[in-house]
Amino acid sequence: MSDNKENKYVFYSKAVWAIYSVLVVAVIVVLFTMIAQDNEEKFFYSLMTAAVSYVFRPTDKVINKIIFRLFGVAPPVEPDTNKQS
Repeated sequence: MSDNKENKYVFYSKAVWAIYSVLVVAVIVVLFTMIAQDNEEKFFYSLMTAAVSYVFRPTDKVINKIIFRLFGVAPPVEPDTNKQS
């Protein structure tokens, strides 16, 4: 695979993670401003939303599918170094 395609894949993977981060921040803001009623709930919703988004973050397989679906770029193929001849 050429360096251009690898660079595109790296760029798109960073873009997908940035979109994921922005969505998490948006959920935190909504919970913090519209749902929470007192300071304890504001603290809980902001902290736990960030923790849950980290624990249940998408795997590389899911990210690869999203990148291929949105941008049409497949992940770079890694050469197999364990081949025996």
